[in-house]
Amino acid sequence: MVDVTVGDMGPGMMGRPNWRTPGPGWQGMGMMRLNATPGTAPAGVVSLRVTNVGSLPHEVVVLPLPAGQPAGERPTGSDGKVTETGSLGEASRSCGPGTGNGITPGATAWTTLTLQPGRYELVCNLPGHYLAGMYTELDVTR
Repeated sequence: MVDVTVGDMGPGMMGRPNWRTPGPGWQGMGMMRLNATPGTAPAGVVSLRVTNVGSLPHEVVVLPLPAGQPAGERPTGSDGKVTETGSLGEASRSCGPGTGNGITPGATAWTTLTLQPGRYELVCNLPGHYLAGMYTELDVTR
């Protein structure tokens, strides 16, 4: 199980006991964050449990990370999103598995995938969220 926390510094976030300030594992420089704990998982069936501690809806899309490309460097379109070509799945349904319209604040979502060894990027692909820092790398080992 990989626990993924998504959040933003929207209204009401300051002082929330489950908001984590930027530190090890938090990626990006924007006011939004996506953290995976642990950041490494064994190959095979991997479950991602995503909790939204922010004030806005979020999602997590799993994308293969090309060799030599660090997380956070995908090009974005005019809609503020990255291409989801090659996506292996996502968690974007409040209180449920799989695809939906975003995880509402305070809710949890999940997805279970079969992942081969390699590097993957977990991204929130709602408009502008990726550019605001909502990405991290997940390494899958043999």
